[in-house]
Parts: sequence; structure tokens; C-alpha cells
Amino acid sequence: MRDGTATTGTLRSMLVATSVEPRHLDRLRSAFPDLDLRQSDWPPATADLGAVDAAVLWSVEPEWLESAPGLRWIHVGGAGVEGLPLAEIRRHGAILTNSSGVHVPNIPEHVLALLLAFARRLPQLLSAQRDRRWRDTETHAEVFEVSGQTLLLVGMGDIGLATGERAAALGMEVTGFRRRSGQPTPEFVTRVYWQEELHEALGNADHVLVSLPLTPATRGLIDAEALAAMRPGAFLYNVGRGPVVDQAALEAALAEGLLGGAGLDVTDPEPLPPESPLWAMENVIITAHTSGASPRYWDRAIELVVENVRRFRAGEELVNRVDLDAGY
Repeated sequence: MRDGTATTGTLRSMLVATSVEPRHLDRLRSAFPDLDLRQSDWPPATADLGAVDAAVLWSVEPEWLESAPGLRWIHVGGAGVEGLPLAEIRRHGAILTNSSGVHVPNIPEHVLALLLAFARRLPQLLSAQRDRRWRDTETHAEVFEVSGQTLLLVGMGDIGLATGERAAALGMEVTGFRRRSGQPTPEFVTRVYWQEELHEALGNADHVLVSLPLTPATRGLIDAEALAAMRPGAFLYNVGRGPVVDQAALEAALAEGLLGGAGLDVTDPEPLPPESPLWAMENVIITAHTSGASPRYWDRAIELVVENVRRFRAGEELVNRVDLDAGY
């Protein structure tokens, strides 16, 4: 086991502190009839947390841990854990899991929507529609085909690889950037670049997808030098965390015409202030951290919780266990 305590077979009670549908709780109850399953609104009361072995939460406050000595497993509803008190969770001896992978397929669909919107000049055409203007000549000169172009995955986790698989089906070449070895590479990824090769990777791509978690190692990874290394006219997409990209440097690169455009689901800060120049840039699409939105989110998330309850009771390694040192 990497962090906290090892799982044991004892898991008697769980708090779900979110407004999931009754059918999702019924799924847990049917799988584990002996589990004392409780539900509360967000945020949870400390008394509720203090009475359970495990909890499904959106975030964690250090004082909650102090009031919950029996809490041994925390599952967070999102994928990012950069805002959680990881050191306190370690000291508490709890296991932390996240919902990484639950956003497949909706985030890859969102990325492809952004990519194809740029390719077919949809922002410009929609603006022309609002103005009741027939925008034909300019559009014919601006559109491009994605087949044969290269997509670089800066982050080869579930989201990156799922997007790459779909992009390959559109005829795109898919490459990847990875910071750690020892992980399998799918056949559709034609080349993997390593830490010292980031600028080379950026220079060989028409489209760059950033889907990294925010850690000390990734903060500002896509800085002014990285943006300058990108192919002129290339497109950048960020669905990971805003601070992974140096936003001031990105604004400058877009204003100077170095990039073809940017599809930003995340920004730094959030919400993006009204005075940000990004709002007014014609070559920017801002989607307000909505790529993770899906009506089927809890259908997938609850299955992950069910599997981890089974694993916890069997003394097996939990799915999506967070490395409290690495921060993801």
C-alpha cells in the first residue's frame, strides 16, 4: 500500500455527502445489504463524519478529520486533489481515492468539439449568424481538415488517452508527453516524448491537449518558452488545471498571432475575471470548467465506489488510490 493504512475487511458504514439520486444509493445497498449507508447534504456535519468508516465527499477540511477518528477511507467526487489537505489525511491514516476516469467519455467529446469548432470556424460562423451575415468567402479560406494533423497529449492519463483514441479514429496522428516510465503505451500513440523533450514535442504538433493534474511539478509547465516552441498556428486545449499553463504568456502568444487559437475549459483564476483579454479574443473558446459535466456522471462514479467497497473488504488495492506524495 502506498499511503495511509492498509485496507482491512471491516467496513461497516459509509456517508455519501452529496445529492445523488435514490437509484445510486439503491445500487450500493443492493451490492452491500449490511453496509450502514447514510446520506447528507453538502457540506457534511462533523457528527455525521465522526460516525462512519468511509465517506464520499467533494472536498476535505482538516478539522473534519479531527472529529472523525474512525474515518479510514475518503473518496472524492472529482479527479483533482490539489486543494485537499494531503498531509493531514496522511497523518490521519486514511486512504484517499478520487474519481479519475469517470469523465470518460464526456471530456474527450468536449475536447473534440473544441478542436472541430476551430477546424470548421464555428465561432466565426456563429458570430456571423447573430449579425445575419453570410460569411462564405472568408470561411472557405480559413477552414482546415484534422485528418493527417498531429495531436500531442500532454498528460497520458484516462482523459488524454481516451481523447487520443478518438482523435486517431478521425485520422489524426497522436503523440504523447510523459514524465514517468513504466506505463503501457497504446498502439494509436505513434511516439512518446519524455521530460527533456517537451519543446520538441510541442514543435511537432498541430494541436496540444493539456490534461495534467496540478502539482508542484506541473504548475507553469506550459510557460512562455514552451508556447514559443509550439508550431506557428497550432492550437492549445486545457482541460486539466488552469495554473499548468502560464496564462499571461498564453495571452501574449495569442495576441501576437503565434498560436492559431486556444480552447480553455480551465483558467487561472476561476472564474475568469471579466477584465481578462481572453474573453474578447476571436481565437479563444472559453467553456467555464464544464467539460466534466455529464448526466451520466454518477452512473459511472457509483460503480467505482461499489468496486472499491468490495476491494476494501477483500483487503485489495483500491482503484484510483491517490499517491499523497505525488499529489495525484
